[in-house]
Amino acid sequence: MDGNIIFRVEQITKSFPGVQALKGVDFTLRKGEAHALIGENGAGKSTLMKIMLGMQPPTTGIMTLNGKPYAPKAPAEALRQGISMIHQEISLAPLMTVAENIYMGNEARFGRFWDGARSKKRAAAEILSKLGLDIDPGEEVTRLSISKMQLVEIARAVSCSSDIIIMDEPTSSLTDAEVNKLFEIIAALKQEGKSIIYTSHKLDEVIRMCDTVTVLRDGQFVAEKPVSEVTKDDLVKMMVGREMSDMFPKTEAEIGDVVLEVKNFSCSGDIRDINFSLRRGEILGFCGLVGAGRTELVQAIFGLDKNSRGQIFVEGKEAEIKSSRAAIANKIGLLTEDRRGNGIIPELSVKVNMTVSSIREYSKYGFIDFKKEAAVCSGMVDAISIKCPSNDSVISLLSGGNQQKVILSKWLLTKPEVLILDEPTRGIDVGAKAEIYKLIGRMAKEGKGIIIVSSELPELFGVCDRILVMHRGRFTAEYTRSEFYEEQVMQSAFGMNQGGKIS
Repeated sequence: MDGNIIFRVEQITKSFPGVQALKGVDFTLRKGEAHALIGENGAGKSTLMKIMLGMQPPTTGIMTLNGKPYAPKAPAEALRQGISMIHQEISLAPLMTVAENIYMGNEARFGRFWDGARSKKRAAAEILSKLGLDIDPGEEVTRLSISKMQLVEIARAVSCSSDIIIMDEPTSSLTDAEVNKLFEIIAALKQEGKSIIYTSHKLDEVIRMCDTVTVLRDGQFVAEKPVSEVTKDDLVKMMVGREMSDMFPKTEAEIGDVVLEVKNFSCSGDIRDINFSLRRGEILGFCGLVGAGRTELVQAIFGLDKNSRGQIFVEGKEAEIKSSRAAIANKIGLLTEDRRGNGIIPELSVKVNMTVSSIREYSKYGFIDFKKEAAVCSGMVDAISIKCPSNDSVISLLSGGNQQKVILSKWLLTKPEVLILDEPTRGIDVGAKAEIYKLIGRMAKEGKGIIIVSSELPELFGVCDRILVMHRGRFTAEYTRSEFYEEQVMQSAFGMNQGGKIS
């Protein structure tokens, strides 16, 4: 037996009513190793991680930790045995300070009242300094950006002095500089003999940072390989059974008349002098660095910023949009970047999440026609291949890709002419991404005007007809498909050059 093995999963299965989530999965983690666990959404990664943490028991199979049987009944028990996790979805208490969040559940070590609070703050400052994170331990979490909240999650996991840290999509909200900082943290943890289980849909990160990769597909173990022996294309083929060249199925659509025009537009976040137009059948990308103002702009267009000024024209008519209800009435839909926070109602069903924005279509005299609602929902599930046990399934139990399809369905049912998609594929796997791209292409072919906000240049280059680049609250450049070159687009994002005239 390999003496470096710290954690082993053998022939784990997990069954739910009507679903076999895991089928005889093996996984081996060694001391001081960063081991990637990858697969499409629905491949079984989340279920396996929940079993590792004691959130769910396996149906069959065994786990061993340091050569001894391991079967935690709850995450607190896993933590006591040296296993902690950084969750993809932010799980901090927003009205508590950074220090209080880092040591939540571990308050006893600091004593009580004022002295305990000061000791906790000092300890948190030491952890943040050790990790090279410029975050005030006394800051209330609600005042932090999403990316800094993610870094606090990382600091909380490290503070537990765990031997094994599970990182679930830890870079989904981080800037490039923060991603580099995370890689430095992981390298330092490995030097200390800590082991990392790393899940990510960003295969560049897996190849750059991990030592070993295990691939799951449809709940089954596919392969374990040294990262040095595989390419991105190898990983994609193992995960989804097709080449990376199929990732961006660009659909050619007829570009028609202007459907949305924004003139002399300004809003919160120092966004000013915004002018652009969007045509029917066009997929328009908004590119820029984190903090450039892309999300603030599209939210203001959707009526979520009371301080916005300027003119918005939909189908040639000026529209007064000061609320989301007004935006929907003017045939504009917005898929937000924070799927968990404000995209879905996690405790409700697929059906309710899908029809919530168009419920008047299924109501009469204040009563919902449940039969009609169910029929429409079933039709949409079939039309865009949403995988769910039933329309009444709780949406939070679906994979990220299928949740995203439900949200897209919600907006399609409002019959929009303009659909704004803010980070539409964040946190979903390569297979689900390709399906989302096909759906976007289909909408464009139907004559919808599509705006995509994305931090991933390959995504924008793959699906967009035109890209507008933002820098510090202003559009600085415009590029058409023949001008899509990564270097010049990134230079524009950094404010180093300006492209052609913005129209």
